[in-house]
Amino acid sequence: MPIRRICVFSGSSPGASPAFGELAESLGRLLAGRQLGLVYGGASVGLMGRLAGAALEAGGEVIGVIPQSLVDMEVAHTGLTDLRIVGTMHERKALMADLADAFIALPGGIGTLDELFEILTWAQLGLHAKPAGLLECDGYFAPLLAFLDGAVRARFLQPLHREMLIVDVDPVRLLAAFESYQPPAPVKWVDRAPPTR
Repeated sequence: MPIRRICVFSGSSPGASPAFGELAESLGRLLAGRQLGLVYGGASVGLMGRLAGAALEAGGEVIGVIPQSLVDMEVAHTGLTDLRIVGTMHERKALMADLADAFIALPGGIGTLDELFEILTWAQLGLHAKPAGLLECDGYFAPLLAFLDGAVRARFLQPLHREMLIVDVDPVRLLAAFESYQPPAPVKWVDRAPPTR
C-alpha cells in the first residue's frame, strides 16, 4: 500500500532538550518536501506545534484531529489545512489511524505512548498492516526500548512483534524502512500451553 499520509504522535510540551524541537521541525519539513501529508493531534503547542508549523511553512498538507475539550482550552492550531474536531480521545485516535498510512512517534509523554502502543497493539492483532516507528533523540526512548527487550526475554512479547516497531535517529532512514515494511502474521500468543490445574 502506498504511503500518502503519516500520523505523527508527539508531546504537547517542548521537552527539556532543544534537539526535540529541532527533530520535530526537521520531520515536518521532510514530510512536506516528499509530499507526504501530516496527520497529528491538532495542537499549536509543544512539539506538536513545531512539527505542524514546519510542515505548513514548507507547503505541506497538515490535518489535525483534536477533541472539543482541547479546543475549549484554546490549544487547537487554527492555521491547518484541515482541522477535524471530535468528541473524545477515543474518536481522535481512531480517526488519526484511519487517515494515515504509517505512524511515527517523536518524544512525548503518556499520551504519545498511549497512541503509539494502541497502534502497535492493533498491528499485533492483525487489525492493520501499516508501519510504525519512533524517532530516537538524545537517548529519550532508550529505557522504553530496553523495557520492550525485557518483555521479549520474559516471554510476554514475541520477537517478531518487537521488530514491528522500527527505530531510527534519522527521519530519512525511517521513511525508507517504512517503504520495505512487511507486517508479521497475526499471532498474538507467546505460549499456547494448556492451563494447569
